[in-house]
Amino acid sequence: MSQVFDSIIIGAGISGVTASIYLKRANLNILLLDKEYIGGQIVKTSIIENYPGIESTDGASFALKLDKQIKSLDIKYKMETVLDIIDKNEYKEVITNKNTYQTKTVLIATGRIPRKLGLKKEKELIGKGISYCATCDGYFYKDKDIAIIGGGNSALEAALYLKNICKSVTVINRSSKLRADQYLIEKCNDINILYNIKITELIEEDNKLVGLKLKDDQELIIDGLFVYIGMVPTLTFVDNLNLETYNDYIVVNDKMETNIKGIYASGDIIEKEMYQIITAASEGAIAANQIKKYVNEN
Repeated sequence: MSQVFDSIIIGAGISGVTASIYLKRANLNILLLDKEYIGGQIVKTSIIENYPGIESTDGASFALKLDKQIKSLDIKYKMETVLDIIDKNEYKEVITNKNTYQTKTVLIATGRIPRKLGLKKEKELIGKGISYCATCDGYFYKDKDIAIIGGGNSALEAALYLKNICKSVTVINRSSKLRADQYLIEKCNDINILYNIKITELIEEDNKLVGLKLKDDQELIIDGLFVYIGMVPTLTFVDNLNLETYNDYIVVNDKMETNIKGIYASGDIIEKEMYQIITAASEGAIAANQIKKYVNEN
């Protein structure tokens, strides 16, 4: 058998990075895997103002610091897509689109991805008027009219970011009340917010989004739509494991242990009450501590 890692961490968001830092400092042989860059959804966050010690920063800058720390600690990181995990009892086999690895433990920290609207033509119009990331795509809508659907913190943070780029910003909220924190609501007092509005159809012309059909046959003419209606867990490679899940989230105990010995989960992929950067980091540290104990005892 080829080299066996002490642990493979799947997901390079804040939880996976935190676990990697703790495990590397414990002198364990680890591998960090992610199909994208270090930072995960943090990269797509327009502003972070609730992390202790950081008064205010943008997600991309925060992610760059994580990347710098990973490199300074010489943590082995590979950009690969995990396709399958096979439990061989004494070790686990992690199969990616490029390699097959053996490891004593696995930490699943793949987080979540944006929820889709579920409307006809949505998939075809991604990148052609529909986006799920204001910081990634906002500049493409400079001096244009855009709408944001959502009523939580992420939606209003995107609105505050985009109002300095776009000609106009309209927030479409599907209920009568915003779910965002009060300080964000107050910051958005000069942004047009529509309440109790549901998008019923995407209006397309020449393979581009040009407007929205709303309830009661209203139409809103826009150049772009940013979707912020929540997140869903991304868990596409565990079908063979028989992991215990709840609403597609992995169920763990207070030690971040799953129902399978040697497999752990942390961050936004687990079933919990609060999905925040600080809780994801904490869970990554807890998982790392348990992995260290497991490796040392086995």
